[in-house]
Amino acid sequence: MSKETIEMGDLEKPAESETKHVEGAGAPFGVRHIQVLLNFFLTFIAYGIRVNLSVGIVAMTTRATDNPDIPIYDWHDKSIMLSSFFWGYIIPQVGAGQLAKRFGPKWFLVGTMTICSLFSLLLPVMAQTLGSEGVMICRALQGFCQGFFFPSIHNLLSHWVPISERSRLGTFVYAGGPLGTVVSMIVSGIISASWQGWPLIFYIYGGLGVLWAIVMALLGSDKPSESKVISEQERIYIESSLGHSEHKKPLPTPWAKILTSCPVWAILVAHCGQNWGFWTLMTEIPTYMDKVMSFEIKSNSYLSALPYFVLWVLSFLFSAIADFLIIKSYTSIGTTRKIFNSIGLVIPAVALVFLGFMDEEHQNLAIALLVVAVGMNSAIYSGFNVNHMDISPNHSGTLMGITNCVSNIFSLLAPLFVQVIVTDEKDTSQWQMVFCVASVIYVVSNVVFIFCGSGEVQDWNDDLAQENSAKYSWKEDDGSKQE
Repeated sequence: MSKETIEMGDLEKPAESETKHVEGAGAPFGVRHIQVLLNFFLTFIAYGIRVNLSVGIVAMTTRATDNPDIPIYDWHDKSIMLSSFFWGYIIPQVGAGQLAKRFGPKWFLVGTMTICSLFSLLLPVMAQTLGSEGVMICRALQGFCQGFFFPSIHNLLSHWVPISERSRLGTFVYAGGPLGTVVSMIVSGIISASWQGWPLIFYIYGGLGVLWAIVMALLGSDKPSESKVISEQERIYIESSLGHSEHKKPLPTPWAKILTSCPVWAILVAHCGQNWGFWTLMTEIPTYMDKVMSFEIKSNSYLSALPYFVLWVLSFLFSAIADFLIIKSYTSIGTTRKIFNSIGLVIPAVALVFLGFMDEEHQNLAIALLVVAVGMNSAIYSGFNVNHMDISPNHSGTLMGITNCVSNIFSLLAPLFVQVIVTDEKDTSQWQMVFCVASVIYVVSNVVFIFCGSGEVQDWNDDLAQENSAKYSWKEDDGSKQE
């Protein structure tokens, strides 16, 4: 290994002084940015599909348009319907990461988005023919398809995004989710109140998903070396930044050490707590605003979307501050993660406690508390959400698959808990229970992360490198390699 390289586990990357002179490094827009844009629109559309039922279900069960031809249903299992997405979502997580690692993520993304979009187009028909069970079937299958998205995106970005651009471009991709949530809630509310009614919501997002799959099939690539349109300069820039140390065979996963690692469990607990609170709000805000705050559906969609717009904006601010603290060595990586994780979980927990005591006489204050509860939650993007890469760069995709799989069980349980607790949607005391439980889970999960989390690369991350180091030795006199 030359003196101009820096070791990162079993990977090597050129020193900063070397990468600065790679031709193409200063290109303002390249093929890598096209891949990032494609993945941004993927998360944008995926989250739109994921949350549009939260607004649409209000219009599906309450007359929201003057058009008498729009069907209205008498369903009493709405929270179960909202949770059905996660029935399928939790299944493929870990396996999806392994498949993308072995075969490449592009065609998994194209195929699963196509199927997910087709079931969006079919949802109004399934609702009419099979009732709420038909909607649950569509949502569960959509969830299964979207279970491939994040592991595949993580794999693709690891090949396309240079280390020096990873924070900015990675944040841009994943921030497509909150923005997609904002747009979906607003658009869904407007369409639900229009003459076309709620079925148009699912037709639009189904069409967008199919369109994305076509564009991805034409322009997407698993890695720079497989792209037919990338310039040689940009390819060299990306591969030199990443060390161009791709393994011929997938790295073996140290399952036993991962499953007994305290920092891994800290991330897992924090991820579970985050998903419980986040999806309690995501799925139930429209109903809460309608039944307790007495907002009509169009205003409901705007107000439900506002907190997620704030979350989207603040995610860039928090990530920039976090990187600044680390780069300037004001705080260690581990301390930085714990600070921002606390901001993202504890402040929303306090806001939720107060939110539970609001009624329609305190509408403005309730909106402000919702904005705080959801908006400040964006700090977790600089907390546990990136901690997988801190503790194990070599296995971060696998770690994300594990924590995303288990934590989404809590995404499924949260709406079911609301279904059990909230028997009268206008009873504020029942909503107090919902919000207080979410607050306690937020705080407890953050405490676990503070005491058990770490920002240091774990020993088991370098097991392969250590084995190879022990296997081979070098002769000092002629540099030849001996077993």
